[in-house]
Amino acid sequence: MNGRQLRARFRGVAVVAAGLLALSACGGGGAGAKGDKSGGDKAAAAARTVKHDAGTTEKVPAEPKRIVSVSVTMTGHLLALDAPVVASQATPPSVITDKQGFFTQWSDAAAKNSVKVAYQGFEPDVEKVLALKPDLIVGASSGAENAEKFYDKLSAVAPTLLYRHDDVSWQDLTARLGKDLGLEKRAGEVVAAHDKRVGEVKAAITVPEQSAALVRDNQSAMTVFTPESAQGRLLTSLGFTVLEPPAGKGQTQGGRSDFAEFSQEKAADTAKDSSLLFVSHTPEEITAATERPVWKDLAAVKDKRVYDLGLDTFRLDYYSAGNLIDKIEKAFG
Repeated sequence: MNGRQLRARFRGVAVVAAGLLALSACGGGGAGAKGDKSGGDKAAAAARTVKHDAGTTEKVPAEPKRIVSVSVTMTGHLLALDAPVVASQATPPSVITDKQGFFTQWSDAAAKNSVKVAYQGFEPDVEKVLALKPDLIVGASSGAENAEKFYDKLSAVAPTLLYRHDDVSWQDLTARLGKDLGLEKRAGEVVAAHDKRVGEVKAAITVPEQSAALVRDNQSAMTVFTPESAQGRLLTSLGFTVLEPPAGKGQTQGGRSDFAEFSQEKAADTAKDSSLLFVSHTPEEITAATERPVWKDLAAVKDKRVYDLGLDTFRLDYYSAGNLIDKIEKAFG
């Protein structure tokens, strides 16, 4: 083959290559490229960067379609927002849960929305979360289900947001979630409905002159909730004066600031003539607690100013807060 023939063949190959490149740009391959570009641009524009309590997460979908909750506490907040929760962490079943391990205050809402159990236990099962194909993972950075040490592994599955829920009112947490998940309007509606109910009940009840001691019996010790706890803030909004915990530092869990544990004697001495409002107890447990020598002679016990706030009041969300308000209305209306 002479030089002229070689040059001609080279020009032919070049023309074919150019044609293939043109096809890939505007032919069959071009549809994919065009889709990637427009879809990618839209996704990039729609995605957001969210600062949360475990860091900052990029590429958070503006409108999530498949949220997996790795916090049974956070699930109630998400369901109240009508967020697309497909699965949630569950706890071992108990008196405060249904048979799956979902909290009773929102288990009906979970069933209505076909929410599955992602896994049972407090440590995230990353493989099971992965199998659920979430486009967003939401969890807690406080409490028993604190997922901070699993944050990197969860983030490898999908964008992950973790929130503290111990030192903030459920309303503030709802507003924050609404903003971060693009559900601001719904968050506003949820809080407004709650505030309306608070106003109605506050006008209809007679609040005791004595302060309200928010307590939870732990047999050897007593948990005392602070006025800044979610429970304390709700009682304050209804017109109660919430008792400050005993002076001195009690035993806390995971750095929580909403409650602390004190000896039975110290808690009782601080309560003195305060009304006693028990958080998350059965009636039988409340009776047993107030029959102890350290409690039975308190003015609240003698005057029958001992109140049951309900089993679901340890963790407040829209649902359990509504149940607590119902209890207050019935007891003080």
